[in-house]
Amino acid sequence: MKIATVIGARPQFIKAAAVSRAIAAHNRSGASPAIEEILVHTGQHYDDGMSAVFFRELEIPEPQYHLNVGSGSHGCQTGRMLAAIEEVLLREKPDWVLIYGDTNSTLAGALTAAKLHIPVAHVEAGLRSFNRRMPEEINRVVADQLAQLLLCPSQVAVDNLAAEGIGKNEGQSPFFSEKKCPVPVFPPKVVITGDVMANALQFAAARASTQSDILTRLGLRPQGYLLATVHRAENTDNSDRLSNILSAFAALDEPLVFPVHPRTRKVLQASGYHPPNSVKLIDPVGYFDIIALEKSARLLLTDSGGMQKEAYWLKVPCITLRDETEWVETVQNGWNILVGADRDRIVAAVRAFMPPPAHPPLYGDGRAAVHSLKALLNHPLNQEDVL
Repeated sequence: MKIATVIGARPQFIKAAAVSRAIAAHNRSGASPAIEEILVHTGQHYDDGMSAVFFRELEIPEPQYHLNVGSGSHGCQTGRMLAAIEEVLLREKPDWVLIYGDTNSTLAGALTAAKLHIPVAHVEAGLRSFNRRMPEEINRVVADQLAQLLLCPSQVAVDNLAAEGIGKNEGQSPFFSEKKCPVPVFPPKVVITGDVMANALQFAAARASTQSDILTRLGLRPQGYLLATVHRAENTDNSDRLSNILSAFAALDEPLVFPVHPRTRKVLQASGYHPPNSVKLIDPVGYFDIIALEKSARLLLTDSGGMQKEAYWLKVPCITLRDETEWVETVQNGWNILVGADRDRIVAAVRAFMPPPAHPPLYGDGRAAVHSLKALLNHPLNQEDVL
């Protein structure tokens, strides 16, 4: 079996690493069928701090294809990806295309595969913010509509898909029928696997304790600082929201470490932003370093979906700088609070937010990568008379 994995952004490298390790373990075991994974890196995140360091640390094989798409408007970036991915898929003829999350790389991989009649497996399917102004929401909705295998982190994700008519009647395609469509019918199948980022976190946390010295380098003591990240377009491209967030950071009376995403740094430089002494801007760091920083922070402030989950698993309180979240379970269990970009709410939450003592497990048993691979191998489309 040949699987083409399409990735392009930092969160996808983390997720794909877990599944790639599961594929390697499957092949080492001698189980059938042997799996050939073709890694396709679109280049959506392309500098060392956002890309290459993750391949090194997470022991991801070097991509067979690096498309070097780079940055650009959504239309330009996605269009270039479509053309480049199509060339790869026509050359490699994979049995499946594997996509992750909600980026433009995800959208391009799903669209290209669908037009070439190649089955799509979507890891992290079913997430919804219900905010169609977010480009990520559009990407994930389209990807889920095109996928034949939807690998969900939770029952909430399954319920979201069911509300859209996906997976309600497995074996029935919502778009194709034998009479109307001459290409094979790919019935959507929905499976709860848990979250593959839990696998990645286990891997990184075990190494961060010995391979990261970032607290020493930055002169930090455990529980003696806050950690913040801001990168989503809804915050970086809205001057009022970003100004409110930065004003809140300045009003806090404790050290705040702020690894700055390249897009955010560009906006800060253009605005002439000068941080107060309490706010320490640093370049993006590798996965081991960011996990070390998260694990020892008193509290996290972020608009990142991945960091909301990592904070929960690490039992660190999280304040989310958004008006909604896909990871609603973290909020429902009291370890995450939504404050948007309201300066006063941010400051008040940092000073007063205390999570409850209860901390129920979320998003699976930590073996989501193995469960995902098993679901793919057992999919009925792998029968010879279908593919």
